[in-house]
Amino acid sequence: MSEVLTRDETDSASRPARRRPLRLPAARTATGAACAVLLLALPFYVDRFWLQAGLFAMAAAIGAIGLNLLTGATGQLSMGHAFFLAVGAYGYCVFAADGGDGPAGLGLPAWLAAVLAVAVSGIAGGLFSPIAGRLRGAYLGIATLALIFIGQHVLFNARDLTGGFNGRDVPPLSLFGLTFDDRELVVANVPFGSAEKLWYVGLLLLLGCGLFARGVLRGRPGRAMNAIRDHRIAAGVIGVPVARYRAGVFVLSSMYAGLAGVLLALVFQRTVPDYFGITLSLDYLAMIVIGGLGSVAGAVAGAAFVSLLPQLLTRYSDALPLVSDPGTGGIAPGEAARYLYGAAVVAVVLFLPGGLVRLAARLRVKPRPGVRVTPRPGATEGEER
Repeated sequence: MSEVLTRDETDSASRPARRRPLRLPAARTATGAACAVLLLALPFYVDRFWLQAGLFAMAAAIGAIGLNLLTGATGQLSMGHAFFLAVGAYGYCVFAADGGDGPAGLGLPAWLAAVLAVAVSGIAGGLFSPIAGRLRGAYLGIATLALIFIGQHVLFNARDLTGGFNGRDVPPLSLFGLTFDDRELVVANVPFGSAEKLWYVGLLLLLGCGLFARGVLRGRPGRAMNAIRDHRIAAGVIGVPVARYRAGVFVLSSMYAGLAGVLLALVFQRTVPDYFGITLSLDYLAMIVIGGLGSVAGAVAGAAFVSLLPQLLTRYSDALPLVSDPGTGGIAPGEAARYLYGAAVVAVVLFLPGGLVRLAARLRVKPRPGVRVTPRPGATEGEER
């Protein structure tokens, strides 16, 4: 009898463990549903400042996702991301404005103007992609940096299209008969202005962009992009069309940036050339480094941190030490924000290479007190499941 039991235990130990299907924990599902309900209900309860701050964060997150596909997943350093945001923002204005006494415009429907602006951003990325395909590392970063100087020159001097130093007004978005301007729309006794209306557009765009990028990274294109990032020559040897993928990712990243530029223009309601400078490109690089390279969630987290920090410091500058309005003896909120997330970049590089998503993953898998971890059958001592 004991021999039979011993043989059965040996057979069961030698058989590979049956893999159970992964199931999303009920707590995580409930948390996600609660966050979705909260985001949908925010326009009914918070003031305009918080909605605009959230919209800036959504636009930044869309642009950061695109840059993370290019730099984090494929390894192509780009310092010209602000150029493609400017193409999207000003392209929308040119296509949607009706001209008149101001800068030139084509007067197209606003939704069509937004689509064409994103397409033009992709075309601009496609025109630059042959140069990007020939360069790597710092040389590619310097080449994309040249786009910033070219773009700034065009924005300041092509006054008939861009309005020059003063910029130009942004036509409101019009979709399905609803105009996203400051004319109030009362919903459940709550007045909805432009920020409240654009809130749901921003949520929908961010959700769609995030899911699409996540599908790209988890599929065959994502594996090919990671192979190019890790070893370009080896990727070519195993059959990955390196040049085609690098060009395609550059175009896709440019389209993400163009869409972010369109949303930023709609939130700002005015485009100004000074905004689309090298500082904006550096901000986007800080977003993906702080959040986590090659991760959609990391891009969103880093964008929220970098874009919301200066606005929060401005909002609460009276209650914060050393932070005050320019010219009053303290540090300006925008300057203080750059000090803080600059320090965050250094801290992430030195102590947390994976960014905020790596920190969140470590906290999530940390065993809770009182929970016993059962080792796998046949595992050595100290090896946990």
